[in-house]
Amino acid sequence: MASLNKVLLIGNLTRDPDVKMLSSGRPVCNFGLALNRSYKDGEGNRKEEVTFVDVECYGPRAEAIGRFFTKGRSIFVEGRLKLDQWESKEGEKRSAIRVVLDNFEFVDSKQEAAGMSGQPMANVGTKPDTTPAPHPSESPNPNVNSDPDLDEDVPF
Repeated sequence: MASLNKVLLIGNLTRDPDVKMLSSGRPVCNFGLALNRSYKDGEGNRKEEVTFVDVECYGPRAEAIGRFFTKGRSIFVEGRLKLDQWESKEGEKRSAIRVVLDNFEFVDSKQEAAGMSGQPMANVGTKPDTTPAPHPSESPNPNVNSDPDLDEDVPF
């Protein structure tokens, strides 16, 4: 049976990116993304809906996002969904879905972005990050149990 795990999102960062180094020396970046939706309900009233998504990325993209993005800035994210599962201190099973970033693009103009950071924009490349996810023992969240066998690519 075929499957596809692909996510395309455009939203605004809800907080400044948090870049840390794994024990292997590989950078990891976590940030929140707010996705806004405006629609009219059945009675014609304008409604607003916000969905919040956690995003993580690794390697050079993690460093670039940490350097060029701040809270409120728009970003286009291309990635895949990942299910994190853990047990709370009270023994309850918990889970959360997050997006693992493969690629990103700046949404705002270069002039606008340079004015925000005071630095010119760097070329961060357009190829997706093909380096494997870190081993579960290197997870930035020690409560998360990640199975590396679940990170297989779709064979087409």
